[in-house]
Amino acid sequence: MTLQERFRKTCSAFSADHTLTVDLWLEIENLYTEKSRHYHTLEHLEHMFRELDAVNASIQNFDLISFSVFYHDAVYDASSKSNEKKSAALAEKRLRQLKLSPASLRQITEQIIATQLHECSDSTDTNYLLNADLSVLGKESAVYQEYTERIRKEYSIYPDFLYRPGRKKVLRHFLDMDRIFKTDEFIRKYEHQARENIRKEWEAL
Repeated sequence: MTLQERFRKTCSAFSADHTLTVDLWLEIENLYTEKSRHYHTLEHLEHMFRELDAVNASIQNFDLISFSVFYHDAVYDASSKSNEKKSAALAEKRLRQLKLSPASLRQITEQIIATQLHECSDSTDTNYLLNADLSVLGKESAVYQEYTERIRKEYSIYPDFLYRPGRKKVLRHFLDMDRIFKTDEFIRKYEHQARENIRKEWEAL
């Protein structure tokens, strides 16, 4: 299933307005294919859905977590510290048109904002969203290296003497967590390799 097909299917559970669904998808597609993006792209969304599909049975509301995936990086500006809040606001504005309930909209916005700090949540679905978002950290070293190179390209507006301290701060935030991943299966699958990858990058900066 393509991302577009997945989005259309998710929207169909709430609205039969095909024109609206197409318009919402085109906006998402345009945002995630901006020239300034190298990692936070449609490919990132595909990767997250592969991770979530594998644990589908453990997710309470797959439709809502799907909307959170689609919109969590909708606004992405390397010079901004409010991308998650802006993405959440955009999601709420757009998805209100699909007649989602206030409770559903609130859950989606909370999930998107949670991707800023990636701290453990009382919500199981939010934790699975965070797991999927961070899963690249626990991939084999070659995949992790490609990820770091793409992140650096997104922050190419900053010279090394500014980028390196900022990046080290982000990496230290993850290393200082009791657990980077929030559920047992993701901890078993990715925690050890993620810490090894992060430590190596931190030491090389």
